[in-house]
Amino acid sequence: MAPSGSRNIKRDCRRVLYWIPVLFICLIVAWSYYAYVVQLCIETIENLGEKIVYLVAYHVFFIMFVWAYWQTIFTKPMNPLKEFHLSHLDKELLEREDRGESQQEILRRIAKDLPIYTRTTSGAIRYCERCHLVKPDRCHHCSVCDKVNNCVGFSNYKFFTLFLAYSLLYCLFVTATDLQYFIKFWTNGLPDTQAKFHIMFLFFASSMFSVSLASLFSYHCWLVCKNRSTLEVFRAPAFRHGTDKNGFSLGVSKNLRQVFGDQKKYWLLPIFSSQGDGCSFPTCLVNADPEQPASPSGHAAINSDEDTHQFPAKPLRESQSRLLSNGQTWTDSEGTEDKDREGCFLPSATQEEKQLRNLL
Repeated sequence: MAPSGSRNIKRDCRRVLYWIPVLFICLIVAWSYYAYVVQLCIETIENLGEKIVYLVAYHVFFIMFVWAYWQTIFTKPMNPLKEFHLSHLDKELLEREDRGESQQEILRRIAKDLPIYTRTTSGAIRYCERCHLVKPDRCHHCSVCDKVNNCVGFSNYKFFTLFLAYSLLYCLFVTATDLQYFIKFWTNGLPDTQAKFHIMFLFFASSMFSVSLASLFSYHCWLVCKNRSTLEVFRAPAFRHGTDKNGFSLGVSKNLRQVFGDQKKYWLLPIFSSQGDGCSFPTCLVNADPEQPASPSGHAAINSDEDTHQFPAKPLRESQSRLLSNGQTWTDSEGTEDKDREGCFLPSATQEEKQLRNLL
């Protein structure tokens, strides 16, 4: 009981510490709202037309920024489907085996009917000993949540990307509109009130955040176009034929649709529209995995945006793999369109992402 109690205390402490950066960011955003709306627009700007335009545009960026921020931090990570969990009998069999090869034989038997194509670097089945489940592709055990998923993953990666975009636009807008009054501050063109100090610090804060957000947003745009997670950049996913950093890339257009969805009208809105279930992902493997069950129609040769690839066998939910075809879709007999979000996560975050996540 002692180890379990100690683990629970540590988990509770992490949760408390997790909300401290969130509170800090909320205070900064609240101050920036007061400084821009009250001190700059209402107290400092004299031209009525300029004041109205600034206030309307500012609130558009502010609402979208807060909306994306809210969705990012309050959307629950998805967990692996029950098909990936070991049964009680399989757990006992696995625990009784001492040899690694015997354990792998059991895991290979369990995983043969699952849409799993990645392996460990040694070629073994990816298994989480703490959660007692076979890890879906691109899924990892999260030390923060203490289970297999991720704080920034399949369920909220679109929201995270939009959060970076709208926070960057928010900071750039504040910096651009505050610039002329920041210059007046140094040329003694502003009245000697407390507003000028708010205007000065507002410009410094927004410009500095703009630089850091621009680099991070550009990096994640590159990741989306390449269909990679931050972890996969530093450690390429391993398949049966070896590691392949572009194993999940389907071409820029399909990679974008995998994150933002088919309907472009939802791309800029913090509304869930990503394709897939978070447990199975189409790949561009040339050689199919012989251990995976074949689909009724066999392997389909697909033309991607860049090259022609032959894709592996049918995943767990074919309706989630519309990215595999150009103008043609799989026929889904399970009626799972309304269950898109009953999955687990997507890619895992590296230290850089987790540091930013601590500020969310």
